[in-house]
Amino acid sequence: MNRRDLLKLGAGAMSGFYPAMAAARAKSKDEGGKRHEDAEQWGVFEASFDGPSTGNPFVDVTFGARFTLENRTVNVPGFYDGGGVYRVRFMPDAAGEWSYETVSNVASLAGQTGTFRCVAPSAGNHGPVQVAHTFHFEHADGTPYFPFGTTCYAWAFLGESLEEETLRTLSAGPFNKVRMCVLPKPVNNAPLFAFPFVRHADGTNDLTRLNPSYFQHIEKRVQDLIQMDIQADLILFHPYDSWGYKSMPADADDRYLRYVIARFSAYRNVWWSIANEYDLFKDKTPADFDRFFRIVQEVDPSQHLRSIHYSKVLYDYAKSWVTHASLQNYAFDRAAEWREAWNKPIIYDEIQYEGNIARRWGNLSAQEMTRRFWLAAVAGAYATHGETYVSTHGEPESADGGAMRGQSPARIGFLRKLVEGSTSIGLTQFEGTYYLSAGEAGQLYLYFFDYHQPAEYEFPLPQDSKFSAEIIDPWEMTITPVAGTFSGTSKLALSGKPYLAARFRKIA
Repeated sequence: MNRRDLLKLGAGAMSGFYPAMAAARAKSKDEGGKRHEDAEQWGVFEASFDGPSTGNPFVDVTFGARFTLENRTVNVPGFYDGGGVYRVRFMPDAAGEWSYETVSNVASLAGQTGTFRCVAPSAGNHGPVQVAHTFHFEHADGTPYFPFGTTCYAWAFLGESLEEETLRTLSAGPFNKVRMCVLPKPVNNAPLFAFPFVRHADGTNDLTRLNPSYFQHIEKRVQDLIQMDIQADLILFHPYDSWGYKSMPADADDRYLRYVIARFSAYRNVWWSIANEYDLFKDKTPADFDRFFRIVQEVDPSQHLRSIHYSKVLYDYAKSWVTHASLQNYAFDRAAEWREAWNKPIIYDEIQYEGNIARRWGNLSAQEMTRRFWLAAVAGAYATHGETYVSTHGEPESADGGAMRGQSPARIGFLRKLVEGSTSIGLTQFEGTYYLSAGEAGQLYLYFFDYHQPAEYEFPLPQDSKFSAEIIDPWEMTITPVAGTFSGTSKLALSGKPYLAARFRKIA
C-alpha cells in the first residue's frame, strides 16, 4: 500500500497491514509514556490524543496504534472523534502488562506511548462470542452461547423515549441478540437526530466527512446492550434509506466501513452483518460485498463474527471470510444440506414476522412463530424473532423497536431455557428419525412433533443407558415428567395434540 492509498483511508480507517505500523516498535515503560488505569480482559481500553482539526481529518490523517503483550503485537485502527480529538480503542484478550505506540502521518500523533495492565474480567463478562463445536457458539471464556435473537432494525433512531422503551422491553424479554442498523432507516417519517455524514446546506452529503456525533449515539446504544448482556448484530449496509447511503461510491463505502470498525470493534458484544438483503442493492455488485468482508476481516483486531443477509439470492457462505450463515427463509429441512456444504453454524435470521400487517411476511400467528423456532432448534440451527404489529397510537412496528405486543417472545424464552438447561454444546440434528429430533447422542434426545402427533410412539433410545422422560408443551410452556426410567425402544403415550415435544436425558 503506497502513501496515496494510506491517505485515502483517513483517521480511524487504518488497515491491519498498514506499513508504518508494521515497522513501528512499541516502547517499553522505561522509555516513558503514559501509565493508564487497569482495563479488564474483554473490556474496552481507550486512549485519546489531541491532533489537527483543520483541513479534513477523515481524509488527510491516518492514525492508529500497535498494542504489545510480551512477544505478541496487535495492530489497532484509530479514529477521529471531532474537536481535534483522536481515539484508539482496544479490547485486550489476555491478562498482563500491555504497551502501545501510536502511528500516524501527523508528527504530533505519532510515537505516543503508554502502558496499562489487563486484569481479570468482571462478573458477567465472558468475552466475545465465537464459533464453537463447528456448528454452534460460545463466549471466549468457554461459556456456552445459544443465540435467541430479535429484530430492532431502527431502534437507535426512534428518539429518546422510544429508545428507552426498547431497552426496557429487551431487558424484560428473552432475547440475547439484537439485529440493528448502523446507517439510518426511515421510521414513520420521524426526523433523525443526526446524519452519519456531514450535510451541505442544500441537503446533499459530504461523503468525505463523517459525523462523530451520529456514531457516538449508536455506540451508546451498543453500550446499553452490553450492560444487558445482549449481542449487537450490527447491520453495516442496507438498501432502505432515503438519503443516498445505499448508493455511495466505493471510496465512501470503504471510508465509512473502516471508521465503524475502528469505533466499534473494541466492544465485546459486536457482530458484523455486512448487509441486510444485499441482493437488493441496485448500485453494488456481489464483488463489492466480498470486498467489504475482506476489509472487515483485515481491519478488525478482535475478529468478531461476520455474516451477510439476503433477500432471494443466497450468498456463498462457504467463503473463508464468513463465520456463520445468516438466512432469510424458513427452509429448516435444508439445514443438514447447508451444514455439509458450508461447515458453519446456521442462524435463520429472518423467518418472517409475528404481526398483523397486510403483507404475507408480516402476519404470522404467535403459534407459527413459536413453531418455527422449535423447527430451527431440532434442525441443529438457530432463529431470530421479529414483530410487525401496527399500533393505533403511531408507535413503530416492533421490527424497528419499541414495545413488543406478541405472544411468541415468552414461548421463545421458554425454549431458550430448555436448550440452555439441556446441553452445554448445542443441539445436533439426528437425521433419519421418523419424527424431528436433535440432541447429543447417548446423552440427550429432544423430539418435536410438528403438524401430527401420534397417540403413542416407540422412541429408539440406547439400550445400555437409562433415561428420564418428559412431555413438553411449547405453547403452554409446561414440562411434565413421565414416571419411570427408559432404555432401548421405549413407548410413551402421547396426547395426539400437535406441536408437543418429548425430552429424554441420560441419568445412568
